Order: sequence, then structure tokens, then C-alpha cells
Amino acid sequence: MMLKLLIFLVFAKLVVENGLLHAANTDATSSRRPEEVNIGAIFAFNSTIGKVAKVAIQAAVDDVNTSPLVLHGTKINITMQDSNNNGFLGIVEAMSFMEKNAVAIIGPQSSVIAHVVSYLAKGLQVPLLSFAATDPSLSSLEYPFFVRTTQNDIFQMAAIADIVVHFGWRKVTAIYNDDDFGRNGIAALEDKLAGKQCTVSYKAPMNPEPSGEDIRQVLYQVALQESRIIVLHTYTGYGLKVLEVAHSLHMLDTGYVWIATDWLTDILDTDSPLSSSSLSDVQGLLTLRFHTPESKAKKQFMSRWRNLIRRESTNGLFGLNTYGLYAYDTVWILAHALDEYLSQGGSISFSNSSMISQLKDSNLHLDAMRVFDGGELLLSNVRRVKLTGLTGNIQYDSDRNLINPCYDIVNVVGTGHVNIGYWTNSSGLSVQPPEVLLSTPLNQTSITHQLYSVIWPGQTAEKPRGWVYPINGKRLKIGVPNRVDYNEIISYSAETNSFSGYCIDIFTSAVNLLPYALPYKLLPFGNGTDNPNINELIDKLSAGVFDAVIGDISITTDRTRKADFTQPYRESGLVVVARVQAKDCNAWAFLRPFTPTMWCTTFVFFIVVGCVVWILEHRINDEFRGPPRQQIITMLWFSLSTWFFAHRESTISTLGRFVLIIWLFVVLIINSSYTASLTSILTVQQLSSPIKGIQNLVLSNDPIGYREGSFVYDYLHKELGVAASRLVALKSEDDSAESLRKGPKNGGVAAIVDKKAYMELFLSTRCDFSIVGQEFTKNGWGFAFPRDSQLAADFSTAILTLSENGDLQRTSDKWLQKSACSSQDTQLAVDKLQLKSFWGLYLIIGIACLLALIVYFGLILKQFTRHYSTEDVEPNGLATQSSRLQTFLSFVDEKEEEIKRRFKKRQIEGGSTRSSTTTDPSNRSLPNFPLNSSSIDHMEFSPA
Repeated sequence: MMLKLLIFLVFAKLVVENGLLHAANTDATSSRRPEEVNIGAIFAFNSTIGKVAKVAIQAAVDDVNTSPLVLHGTKINITMQDSNNNGFLGIVEAMSFMEKNAVAIIGPQSSVIAHVVSYLAKGLQVPLLSFAATDPSLSSLEYPFFVRTTQNDIFQMAAIADIVVHFGWRKVTAIYNDDDFGRNGIAALEDKLAGKQCTVSYKAPMNPEPSGEDIRQVLYQVALQESRIIVLHTYTGYGLKVLEVAHSLHMLDTGYVWIATDWLTDILDTDSPLSSSSLSDVQGLLTLRFHTPESKAKKQFMSRWRNLIRRESTNGLFGLNTYGLYAYDTVWILAHALDEYLSQGGSISFSNSSMISQLKDSNLHLDAMRVFDGGELLLSNVRRVKLTGLTGNIQYDSDRNLINPCYDIVNVVGTGHVNIGYWTNSSGLSVQPPEVLLSTPLNQTSITHQLYSVIWPGQTAEKPRGWVYPINGKRLKIGVPNRVDYNEIISYSAETNSFSGYCIDIFTSAVNLLPYALPYKLLPFGNGTDNPNINELIDKLSAGVFDAVIGDISITTDRTRKADFTQPYRESGLVVVARVQAKDCNAWAFLRPFTPTMWCTTFVFFIVVGCVVWILEHRINDEFRGPPRQQIITMLWFSLSTWFFAHRESTISTLGRFVLIIWLFVVLIINSSYTASLTSILTVQQLSSPIKGIQNLVLSNDPIGYREGSFVYDYLHKELGVAASRLVALKSEDDSAESLRKGPKNGGVAAIVDKKAYMELFLSTRCDFSIVGQEFTKNGWGFAFPRDSQLAADFSTAILTLSENGDLQRTSDKWLQKSACSSQDTQLAVDKLQLKSFWGLYLIIGIACLLALIVYFGLILKQFTRHYSTEDVEPNGLATQSSRLQTFLSFVDEKEEEIKRRFKKRQIEGGSTRSSTTTDPSNRSLPNFPLNSSSIDHMEFSPA
């Protein structure tokens, strides 16, 4: 800040001493509009942007001065100064405008110059309107009098970030000029990429005015980097030079992706056609252009362009770029703001600065510098402008940026360029024009977030992978756990400093499938006497000690927070291994298939089903009638004989058959399960263990073994809540076997929890141990790389290829397929068949019995109500509940044929009585319904 103030004071002194600043009149303010208003313009006349802007600004001034719609008689008098891209000249020229009472300055073109001149504009209260300074930091409150009349580079960087994400890349290399414009633009790109989980992996700053050798040295370093996605953010005067050097270094060949900021479209729009060498250098590049909608005013201006060039320019013919359109609109923005300012009674007057008057050094002659009195009001009017220009709708948002920033995404192909899509701040990437997206409500727009196909450098349509392994001669430092057991997995020889084993073969095969050479060195981790802690190895990786970690690395949630893992090359969950003993059969072995609860439940249902069938058949089936003792024996015999499907009694009723068929299905399932289980018990040697699985083990208080250095300790202690005092670290296979044989009562362990792959090797030569329970915590082994490493994705692809071509299985068979234990006919005693496995069947038969009984007794009650009246129960009419219940039970127990016979007799007697009553004339004549024996026989009383 002090340096800028010093520069300001020194240059002010020089300007004053050379007579470039003069005192302005301080006459009283007149209420009438002035005849003309002076404004200044600073930019580089001979630059790609400046030569277009010079013609456009002069055309805009002419149009404003002849327009009856604005200023109303007041003319704009513009003075344009050539800064020649020089900061010193920019400051001096800005001060010189005060000589002519300039109320505003258009420019500067350079963001670097804009930073310095903005302090002058703030001090003298003169709005500074720049159509080309895109540095995002210029929007800060530090520069209140700076007004950007073009788009902020922060939106261009957001568009580039969306392009990177769209094509699936994660890292980019940024080449830029090391000044305010370049640094702040790339800082904005970093922020936008970070929000999308991407990053600028390497930043390559160039000298602000680089020579060919400077560019070459920068590109040498870029070529050594991993990323092949290069963002080139520079000026129009240096962009083609960078590409020319890149072409000579073969950095425009297949595999590279170059994304140029809007400097390239400015060249293509202004200086086309390019020379054959320059055109060759830009083939396949992606670039961006400010999107300006098609309009009648824009077409008319473009049709005037050739004539304007001939009249205003001495640089020959050149095209119109978007900065020219923004420069034209800048004059109109200022004209409308001035019109409003004058309409508000504002005057063109200047006064002395109170800060400058306090300076004692009269030699500086700073008292000649005056402040524009209406600067703040004019600035406020500029920010409130709303109009439609050549670039579209012009309006400022709360962040002092133009609304609705949009970009064209351009692909340079052949002798021209192709628009492959658009980017808008509200919708991102799309092939639909921004006018369509902005005119449709967001919730009604089908945003596809896509682009048309691209032709990449090397004339290929195949999307580049975006990175290679860095060719800087560095070898990957790969950490490998130095184990003391299970040499089939990983084995290290200190004498030859070499590794072997299953994991090493998998890694070597995957490296051979990579599409590039990968220099690496395997480094042992561990002292060789104790198994290393894998979590510590992963911590070393995240700390940068190792570039990768390979081996039997289990992929856990905690580890994925520290590193990126490949596709698992082997599934290996945890299992429980315990000591087992042979279990001999005895005289009561036939009871072992079922648990006591299962036996009791089955017996109860045999009795229940027998009772239900007896109830349903008792009234109509003679086989279920007789003395009570005989009926009980019949009921028990019938129910129990269904186990063997040997029941002789037949069922007659429909409900009885319904219950019996469901029960026989249940018996079939239970019988088959019992037979299978008993066969296994009697024909295969059984091994038993008090430990049944992980749940049984955790609930006990016995010590649990785990392999030293494994993640099993954290899992058992933190996830399952096992006390740390119960966990015993085991160093080797022999140590594990000895601890299991001792058992928990003799200083050993009850069981070991470890990966299944290890335990299968452990059990291949130890028949007195076995896996108990089911495998749990399914996870896999993978190789670990630093976060966001591209190697993880390439190794995953290689591992999938190994799986598809069978090499993964062949490697597993080579190292891990060992001969099984000699007692192959043994098996671990399985759990007895429990009620929980069959409760669904018992529920079905229970519901069937209940429904059958409900239907049966409903029909019986209906029949009893129709057959018996109160007088039938008590002739004297004094019926009681007990007598009626006794009558009902007798009715239920009575055979149905007896009821039919009695009912038939009663109906015949009733018919005779009615015949005699018809002869009495005193009685009312009633219709006679004769009942014969055939009609009675067809009456149904049974629920069958």
C-alpha cells in the first residue's frame, strides 16, 4: 500500500511539473446541461483487444452524440491514450485526463494497470469503467470506483472447472503469467475446482513478459508432471508463443488436453485466418468466448464493422471480438449514467482535496489536483444502469458483476472452430443456448449437462485419460509389510532384498497391465521379528513416507479416510477359529436332531391335531365313536401314526380332511429334516466346540486371540465392545496353535478371530481346530495410494482385467490352495434343529385347526337352535342355562343319524296334528305343506 502511494505521489509531482495538470474552474454550478462532457480512455492501441476497442469506442461515441434518446444535447468528448501495456504510462495518462476535467475513464485494458489506476480513481472520485480487466480481485471493496463492464474471470474459471468435471478429470496443470491477472485468475480456478473435489496439481507461473526461453523452461517442468490437462491463462500477445514452444516439445500430441481462456477466441475472431503454423498449434484446443446473444442491433453493428475499420483504424482489416462489443456498450453505460446524473441536477465541477491540501511540501504542486464533486453520484448511477446493449441485458448484481454470465465452449478444428456447447452460471454446461435456458423456469428446464463431441489434440475423438505417470525419473517408494508368518501371502528375504508371495504376484501382474512404465521400489515395513501394524503403515502413506502400500491390506472405513484403495483383489472377511473335539454317538443319538423345545412342541401339536380331527369326525364317523377309553386310544393312535403316514382311520367330513392334509404336509417337512439330521449324526464324525460363533464368543468372558498388527483388535474392541484385557496378540502360527490348545483355563485363548484367508492356511495342517460360526465383516484386500491418486483407478482397472482373464484365480491357486487336513470326513457339529426354523409351519396348522373348529361349532349351534326349542328342554317352560348346556353337549355327542331319525319322526307327528286342526271350522285355514320321507332325508344337519 505504501509503495503504491509513493508511486502515486512521485508521478503526480512529475505530471504537475510538466504542466499536464491544470486547475479546473470552480465557477458556480449552473443548472443547465453542459454542451459537452469530457471522458478519457486508456488501453493498448496495437493489441488484439485494443485495436478493436478503439474502433468500437469511437463508433459508440458517435452513436451516442447523434442519438436523441440520451444526454439530450450534451455531447461526449473522448480522449483516448495508448498505454502500450505499460503501467507507468497508464498512471501518467490517467492523471493527464484531469487536465480536461474528465468525469470518467474508460479502461484500462490491463488488470495490472487497473489495480494501480483504481487508487487514483478513488482519490479523485472518478469512475473507472473497464471493458477488459477481468481479474476477480478488482471486484473487492478495496476498489470502490472500479466498474467492470465485462464478465468477471471467476465465472470463466467456474466454466473451466465444470468442463474438467464433465470429462471425468480430477487434476489440472495451470500455466499463467505471474502478475495480478494470472495469479488471481488461477486462484479462482483453484477455488472452483476444490468445490468439485478436483485440484490444480501443478502451477507453472511465467514471467509477465516471457521470452521464448522462459516459456521453454516452464514447459519443461510441465511435461514432467502427472496431469495432462493444461489450462493456459495468459494474454493474447503470449498465448500463441506458448503453443509454438509446446508444439516443438511434442506437448500438443495425443494424450494432452489444452484448455485456453478467452484469449484464444479473441485471436481467432480478430486475426483470422491464422498462419498455417499457428493454425497447426491450436488444433484440438478447447477455449471459451463470452456469449453474446444474437440481436438486430448486434447484426447491424457487425455489418458496419468493415466501414468503421476503414474510417477509424490504420491497422488494416481485422475482425470484431467480444471485447469490442463490451467496449461499445461501456460508452452507452456511461452515457445513460451521465444522462441520469444531469437529470438529477448534477454539475460538472471539481474542488480541492482536503487530504492533498494537508501536505506541506509545496514542491510537489499537488494542489493542482482536483476531485470530481459528483463522482459518487455518477458512480451510483452507473451501477444502477439497466439497458439492452450489443452484449445483451446489462445490469449489475449485488457483487458488482454483470448478471447472467454465459460462455461459448469452442473446439478448434481444421481451419475454423466449432461451438460444442454453452455454460451459464445458473445451469452449468448445456448444448441449449443460454437464451433458451434463461427464458425457461429452472424447474421446467431439462438440463442435460452435456457437450457435443470434441476433436482433441492429435486429431482423435477418443477422450484423453488426462494423466500419465510423471516422467521425472522418480521411482515409487512402495511400502510392503514385513511379516513373520504366513509366507504364502508375503515373504521377504533380507539376503536378496526381495519379496515373494501371493500379494507380490498380484501387484506385479497388475503393473504389467498398466499402459505406461512404472518404476518402483519395494521397501519392507517392520523389523522382521514382529508383525507390523498395518494402520501405522497407512499413516506413513498419508504422511508421504511411501508413495503406495501393497500387501494384504484390508479395506476398512477408517483407512479409506486416509488413502484411496484399489478394487479388492480378494474377498476375505473375519472368521472365528476354535479347538474342536470328536463327538461320539451314543444310545440316545436319535434325540439329538431336535432341541427339547422342538420335541415338546411337536408332541403337543400331534395331540392337538388328533383332538381336532376327533371333534370334527365324532358325530358322523363310526371309527371315532365308542366308549370313552376306546375314543382316547383312537385319537392318540390316529395322531401319532400320522408321523409314519400309517393311520388307518378314514376321515369323512370336509373340515377334517382340510386339517389332515395340512398336518400331513407339516409332518412331511419335519420328518424329512429329522431324517437328514440324524443321518448326518450317525454317518459322519462330529466335531464339537463350546464356541458357536462371534456372538457366543463376545458374550463369554474368555480371552480372544488375534494376529499381531491386524485391524482385528480395533474391530473387536471399538466395534463389538470387547474389553482390551480379553484380547491377546499372537505373533505366529505356532503361537496361535499353542494358545488354542492350552485353552482359556491354562493361559491360552478360547478362540482366534482373523481373516479367512489366513485361517484357511492355518487349518490346512491342523485338524484339531476348525472355523465355527459364519464369516462376518465382509471386506477385501486392496492396494493403497495417496488420496486423489490416479494410480488407484489404473490399478483397479488392471485388477479387473486379471479377474476377467483368470489370472487372479490362477495366482490364488498357486499360493493359497493347500492340501486339506487329513481328516476330510469330519465336520463341525451343526446346531440342533430349533423351533425358530419351523414356527411358520406350526403357525399354519394352528390357524387351520382354529378355523375348522370355529366353522364346525358355528354350524352345530345353528343346527341345535333350529332343532330344539325351550319347551323341548323344559316341558314346564322353566328352562335353565345348565339344563340347556347339558342338552347341547348331549346333542353334540349324539350321532347325527339318530338326530335325523328323531327329527323325521317329529315332523311326521307334526303333520298329523296339523291335518286334524283343519277340520275345525273355528280355526283359521292354513296352507298344508306335506313332508314325506324323501324330503326329510334330504335335510342336512351336519357341517360335513
